[in-house]
Amino acid sequence: MTILLTGAAGFIGHHVAAALLARGEQVVGVDNLNPYYDVRLKRARLARHEGQAGFRFVQADIADREAMAAVVAAHPGIDRIVHLAAQAGVRHSITDPFAYASANLLGHLVVLEIARNLPGLRHLVYASSSSVYGANRQLPFSEADRVDTPLSLYAATKRADELMSYAYAHLYGVRQTGLRFFTVYGPWGRPDMAYYSFAEAIMAGQPITVYDGGRLRRDFTYVDDIVEGVVGCLDRPPTDTPPVRVLNIGNNRSETVSTLISLLESSLGRRAVLHDVPRPLSDVEETCAAVDAIGSLTGFAPRTPLAVGIPRFASWFLAWRDNVT
Repeated sequence: MTILLTGAAGFIGHHVAAALLARGEQVVGVDNLNPYYDVRLKRARLARHEGQAGFRFVQADIADREAMAAVVAAHPGIDRIVHLAAQAGVRHSITDPFAYASANLLGHLVVLEIARNLPGLRHLVYASSSSVYGANRQLPFSEADRVDTPLSLYAATKRADELMSYAYAHLYGVRQTGLRFFTVYGPWGRPDMAYYSFAEAIMAGQPITVYDGGRLRRDFTYVDDIVEGVVGCLDRPPTDTPPVRVLNIGNNRSETVSTLISLLESSLGRRAVLHDVPRPLSDVEETCAAVDAIGSLTGFAPRTPLAVGIPRFASWFLAWRDNVT
């Protein structure tokens, strides 16, 4: 049988594809290759799967109903979906809100419609975000916490996705798991994320913008740990009524941004130039994931500390930088 993987050229999607192919799955990858960040990086990720018998790629926009219907029609036997495609970025949602309405709202709805019309669909796993916790101050963030105070449009769209998924599970019995990702990092990462943009600035000798003296804390989660959790959830569809759940997937440990910068400096062999400014309204002070639920379900237990993951990222980053400059 076949897995439909949206966002296949994205950071997490590319790593999930590799894990699924390694265990012999048939994967149909979909991505629109939009220019939100360097498309060369997206194409390079896809190139790592070229020639593998189990991988087929289709360039399509998930918000395009006709295009997505054609993908499904051309690939019979899809019985699972991993839906990771979205317009990412908290701050970018302030400057380009309609991109989020299209990709995150309409795109999610298109995937839900595909799911409910697929005969024999076993499970849909989709990407939510820790951003849904918004102004919540109770740590660690738990799935039982209220999530009705989003601090960005991006967060609001991800919470809306969770609500739409609940409705489709209730109305049509579509078995679904939403995963609230917490600050994923690692090789082949996204250039718009802090750790990547900091690395670029350090190597270029340019200043890094740091909020509140680097005291903000994030639950940095290494991508290999994330992939294990995604695949583990995919293999375990919910059996409740309605058959739907939302789970945190994070490292269960928060680190300061200052610690991140120090690790980047030592890994890259250069000092950072810091420019301190107040925290923007869209950013929370701290994130930390309670992971008891996903741990009980799948055995998920993140084992990659930031002090191990950042040097791995830096090694990849330097090689990639030499390749594209």
